[in-house]
Formats: sequence, structure tokens, C-alpha cells
Amino acid sequence: MTNNKFTKPSFWSRRLILGTTVSGAVIFFITGIVFWGGFNTAMEATNTTEFCIGCHEMQDNVYQEYKPTIHHLNRTGVRAGCPDCHVPKEWIHKVVRKIQASKEVFSWLTGKLDTKEKFNEHRFELAQSVWKAMKDTDSRECRNCHNFESMNPEFQKPRARKQHLNAFEIGQTCIDCHKGIAHNSVRDKLSDEALEALEAPNPDYIREVPQAYLEGLARVEAKEAAERAQVKADKAVEKAKVEQQIADAVAQALATRATETKSSVSSKKTPTPASNINVDWSKANSTDIGVFYPGTASLEWILGRRHGGKRAFTKGDRCIECHGEEIADIGQNIVSGQSKKIIEENIIPGKRGSIDVTIDATHDNDHLYLRFTWSDGDHAPVPFVEGGKMDPENPMKLAFMIATDDVEYADRAGCWATCHADANSMPFAPKQDALKGSDLAKRLNFNTGSGSGSAMGVTKYLKETRTKLELKGRGGKALGGWDKLKGEADITAAQDADQFMDIIRYKSGTGAVEDGQILASRDMHGGQGAEVEAALKNGTWSVVIKRKLKSDKAGDISIEAGKVYNFGFAIHDDYSSARYHHVSFGYKLALDNDEAEVNAKAQ
Repeated sequence: MTNNKFTKPSFWSRRLILGTTVSGAVIFFITGIVFWGGFNTAMEATNTTEFCIGCHEMQDNVYQEYKPTIHHLNRTGVRAGCPDCHVPKEWIHKVVRKIQASKEVFSWLTGKLDTKEKFNEHRFELAQSVWKAMKDTDSRECRNCHNFESMNPEFQKPRARKQHLNAFEIGQTCIDCHKGIAHNSVRDKLSDEALEALEAPNPDYIREVPQAYLEGLARVEAKEAAERAQVKADKAVEKAKVEQQIADAVAQALATRATETKSSVSSKKTPTPASNINVDWSKANSTDIGVFYPGTASLEWILGRRHGGKRAFTKGDRCIECHGEEIADIGQNIVSGQSKKIIEENIIPGKRGSIDVTIDATHDNDHLYLRFTWSDGDHAPVPFVEGGKMDPENPMKLAFMIATDDVEYADRAGCWATCHADANSMPFAPKQDALKGSDLAKRLNFNTGSGSGSAMGVTKYLKETRTKLELKGRGGKALGGWDKLKGEADITAAQDADQFMDIIRYKSGTGAVEDGQILASRDMHGGQGAEVEAALKNGTWSVVIKRKLKSDKAGDISIEAGKVYNFGFAIHDDYSSARYHHVSFGYKLALDNDEAEVNAKAQ
């Protein structure tokens, strides 16, 4: 019967899941493909640098800042565009970011950022949002191109090696150190608390240091050690030749003098005075240490937010671990005013950024002998000093300091532990009226002894003698702590605990040799005394110092075998004074210890 006959449905009418027909599913599928294609096309079309800079807000502001950076132009030709840094590659994260971008579109529609002035007004707010997003994702977009595990330390500077190794071990991420790498930085606008919180290590980001990285680190360190050893060996050979030439010249001079004496007993020629410091320098150990122009960098600067290595320094890393191979570059950047840190505003045209110094060190049973030699430089007149010479009486001055590890920061910074932002000629130096009217004038030595006369100002001092050092400068407070002196009992306790720096200073013009200490201030007390012989010959300065190893006087450091001491020195060349000198980082000094940079070998 026709009415009861079963009619098989067509293929397109067959029911699938949830009652959907095949034809409906196909239509839905095709529609989905079209929709998805359109959606994805739209996503990619809005995911290009060209789209991002399509409005003048981006074109005229951040894009112009980005163009000179290494992300736009570099030696390899690899370019990171806007979406590479600001849009995730993973689809879900990308969609979330696109939704977030609607807020930025709204700002464009309402004219919130339509002028350079408006953009700069909101720049800090915008930057904070990006910093937080990158911190929360462990700098995910940075790591799309820069993989921690793929870094090769053999192609990194020592400072970068050290910082990246720290990042592995303590859980730091890219954005902690690399803010402002593609746009103008506004990091300085963060409060100290906000900065500490934002850049604090995250234990979740700690990574195991890859074996390949450790192997590369070992290779480059071995290579650099071999290069240093070769240079040292070459210099030792050259030094031996020079010493032999000197010995031959002396022998010849003595022979000539003896002949002249025999032939002319009545000769009235004044003999050349013999040296009082008789040392066989061929037995000394020689090392090269560069000194550089520091500008206004101080201990407060080292411990402050503008120093990228602050965290490593406070953790215990020595300055030379990051900067030992870039001394000349640092000095040149500062002395020329090209440093991004703005450490020097009083530019002296032609002033040297750094000086290469050779230190020969030896000792006998009673004395330490140090010989400093370096090339003299051309005169660079100081434009803000009448006559162009800060200290016309003294073409050169040299000072060195020795301290034990009992002095805080001496183990990593050497004599920089004594340099403060409120010292004489530094940015936060107090006015002389403030010094004269201070109750501390009776307790502190304000006689800086710089220049052609004795100036009044804050001298060097140690943190141990102050109740506090101002590091942040909030509310216009001066950095440093000259006026926060501890009581006499505390100062005496610091003295008894060897928390002082022993200093010897030589002035070439007057020939004065000063011995003293730095604790609450710089005080020259005589101490164990030292002998100095200095000369400038054929464009080379030579300063020989003879210092007793042991002393029972307060303020003197006795040097013993088997112990290591902290050492630093400074050279005032070209008639300079106050902070306009060249200084060293902190090094180690010891007797017959190959691990110390200044290793005094026995005669």
C-alpha cells in the first residue's frame, strides 16, 4: 500500500548529532570556514607593524623611537616588529590580547593620545601596563626570539655573562633589566618600592643553567685567562730586557764615574743621588690595572636605582666581575658625557677617559714595595677653572688604600667604599656655611687639602661611622650621610674592629708623602710612614713606594703572609684635584699569593 510504504530519506536529509541534517552540517561547516577565514584574516591583518603605525599617534611617537634601536636595524638584518613584542603567538593568548587592544582603540577614538603631549602624559601608565604583562608571563614575547637556553656566553661581554647567569639562578626575567630597549625609558618614574617589587626575582622563573652555557662559559674564561697569561709573559720578557738595560746603564755610569774620579780628583761635579729604595724589580710580580674617570659616581650611585648592577653588587659580586674588561669604554663614556647614566656634566675637552697602569709588587722581611708606571698624557685645560689647572702646584698625585674585609663593601669595591655623593665637589656637597655652622665641625676633619690650598668640604668617610646613608633622595633630600655621624663610642669601636681604610698619598709638586686613615673622615696622622720616589722621564711616570709591612699604630693595616687585603688606588694627573681623578675598581693584594691581582713576591 502506498500510504504504508516507507520512503528512505535522501543523503542530505539524514539526521546527525542533535538532529542536524547533513545538508545543515555542510552549510554550517562552510559558513564556519568562511567565518574563520575572515576572522583569521582580520586577526593577521591587524597583526602587522604597518597596521600598528597606521595612526599618527603611533607613527609620530613610539615608532620614531623604535627606528634607531637594535630591534629595527642591526648587523644581522633580523627585525622585530610591533606584534613580535606586543602580541602573543599562541592563539588563545593572541585573542585575549586583541580584546585588550579594544581599550587602546577606544583611546584612539576619543582622542586620548592624539598629540605628542597627550601621549607623553600617559606614557608612564602605558609602560607600566606593558612591564606588568611581560613580568607576569616571564617575558614570553621576548623569549619567542631570545631563548635563555640558547645563549652562548662566548659572544657576550663579561657583564652580560654575569647578569644572565644570575638570571638563571635567582629567577629574573628579560623585562627586569631591559626596559626602554625599544622606546624611551620612563623607568626612573617608578618609586623605589614599585621598582623593587617589579624587578624582584620570581622563584618560579628559576632555570637550571644549561650544560651548553656552562661549557661555553668555561671555554671563554679559559681563553681570556690564556690571553692574559700571554700578555703577562710578553711583558715579563720586555720587563727583563728593560731591567737589564737599566743595570747595564748603571754599571756603565759607575765605571765612567770611577774613571772620571781617578783622572780628576778635584772635580766638583755633584754626583747623582743614589736611590734609597734599593729593590731588584726583576723579582717583582707585575700586573696591569686600568684606572678610569668616574665622574660623579659614588657609593650611593652604586647602591642606587640608576646602577643596573645594584642587585649583583649587594649580593656580593665584585665590580670587576662585570666591568673588568670594559674599563676604557666606561671611562670614555663618562669623560665625554656620552654615558646614558648622566654621571658627568662638567665636561673637560680632551681629558683622558682611562689610564693603563703597570704595578710591580715585591716585599722583603720588613717592607712592601710598589712601583706604579704609566704614560703621561697631553694637557687638557679645565674650562671652568682659571688658568686651566685645578692644582697648579702638583702635576700629579697618587694615593692608594688598603683595608680588610671588616670594612663593608671594601671586598667588592675597594676604595669606592669611601666615596660619597656629598663629598667635596660632588653633586650633594653641603655649602661651607652649613659645615662651619655644624656641631660636627669639632669632630670631623673638613680640610680636604685639595687644589693649591686647603679647601673646606666633606672628605671621604665610611658607612660604618654613619647612622644612615640616604640613597633615594626622596623629598629633595641630599644623598649621602655626612651629617649623620655616630657617637664617639661607636667610632672608637669601629676603629678597634679594623673598620677603617689605610691610605698613603703622594704629591709630585711638593714631594709630600702623607700617611693616614679614612674612618669618620680622612685624617692624615703620620702612621708608619712611607718613602716615595717619583719621576717623569721620556713621557712616563714612575712612582716607587716603600711601606712597612707591620705597624702598631692606630689607623695602619699590618700586612701578613697568608692573608688577602682589599686594594684600590687613584691618580690625579694633569694638575687635577678632588673628584676629577682616575680611579681603580677594587682588587686584592697579598704576599706570595698568585690568586691576588696585586701579588707581592718575595725578594
